[in-house]
Amino acid sequence: MSINSAMLAGVSGLTANSAALAAISDNIANVNTVGYKRSQSSFSTLVTAQAAKGAYAAGGVLGTSRQFVSQQGLLQRTGSSTDLGIAGNGFFVTTEKPEDLQATDARLFTRAGSFQVDNLGYLRNASGLYLQGWVVDAQGEINVDPSDLTRLQSINVAGVGGTAEQTTRVSVNANLKSSQGLSAELGAYDPVTNSMAMYDPDTGAGVKPDFELQIPVSDSKGGKRTIAVSFLKTANPNEWRAEIRAVPASDVVVGAPLANGQLATGIVAFTQDGRLDLDNTTLIDPDNPVLNFAASGTAAPAAGAFKWADGLGVAGQEIQLDLADAAGGLTQFDSQSVVQAVVTNGTAFGNLTNVEIDDEGFVTAIFDNGVVRRIAQVALATFPNADGLKAVSGNAYRVSNESGGFNLKAPGTGGAGLLSPSTLESSTVDLSTEFTGLITTQRAYSASSKIITTADEMLEELLRVKR
Repeated sequence: MSINSAMLAGVSGLTANSAALAAISDNIANVNTVGYKRSQSSFSTLVTAQAAKGAYAAGGVLGTSRQFVSQQGLLQRTGSSTDLGIAGNGFFVTTEKPEDLQATDARLFTRAGSFQVDNLGYLRNASGLYLQGWVVDAQGEINVDPSDLTRLQSINVAGVGGTAEQTTRVSVNANLKSSQGLSAELGAYDPVTNSMAMYDPDTGAGVKPDFELQIPVSDSKGGKRTIAVSFLKTANPNEWRAEIRAVPASDVVVGAPLANGQLATGIVAFTQDGRLDLDNTTLIDPDNPVLNFAASGTAAPAAGAFKWADGLGVAGQEIQLDLADAAGGLTQFDSQSVVQAVVTNGTAFGNLTNVEIDDEGFVTAIFDNGVVRRIAQVALATFPNADGLKAVSGNAYRVSNESGGFNLKAPGTGGAGLLSPSTLESSTVDLSTEFTGLITTQRAYSASSKIITTADEMLEELLRVKR
């Protein structure tokens, strides 16, 4: 009966507009939710089969909602280095628990990048979801494998302890005064029995050097060590006795004829124009000017060799001592003996001070000794149809038949967007649009209720005919 169908059409209108109101309500409530994607109800007609020519039976309306997941929100600057926005396609891969993940554990996808370090050191967003990525391996490499979801791990920054880098290269820029007078102790000098390494100003033991420079180095644990190079002018033109030694001598164990912390002894010679004469210099091997420290705990050093003292507990170390190739190098001019510069690599032990993430997703730990170390790379997932993803609580999504399977990618590759550090993606809700929709939905709901009221009055008139 047409009156009944009209009433049912009104009911379908009420149902459809109620759903539209629910979608608008969600949008307005989430206007400040990071990474939220607005929903919208769409209406389609329902047509019933007509029983007879000229008759019409109302079918009503069907309301369906859709979410504009692929729509990009505005990126807003924040003050946190772990806040992340995505400029382009892609979703963060997250999990509901940080550890002991199995292949069957659900992976959720989100654009809400408000990540902070939790009490266990994991990056977790405001919805309690843990950020996944490719973590650095034992060799310090990050192996990106887009084909294997199980290779992703929850990114943890608390596991990055203090770090140190040992010194491997030293460059010296210094001058020795060419007119330096001869020391009265020159005749008593002997590199084994009466050396510069033995010099003690309090007791007068040993031979006082004419000039000495000190080089700070770092061992494998970041401990600060000192190497001194002492010079004593000889009676031969352009020639100096020289010793390289550890300060204090107890830092090393040396093999005879070295003694008192000596690492090398010999001659340093210069050409007539004041440059280092490598052909007549015996302090170091000009082809391989390396000080080779054996590790603590190793066997007693052989003749002329040396190792770090057992009590230090440090690894072996090779230090290249550059006296000639550095800018300026070691020279002999008739000016004051002076050290212009000593340049070393390596750093002392440093503690973690900050964590930064760049636009390619590399998570970098920064230490107070200046060392910077990559610890992971954030993974992004893309979908053939992102609008087909199924929304779940926590402003996240699951894979559905409509969305298609996900593809893991490094940021900025294969169509995935770049990360925008220290930013958050705003909600895509436009309040002016939602309030306008609220008014029109309210009017449509009222109109549908009028259909029911009118059909009810017509049925009542029909019942009066019988009376």
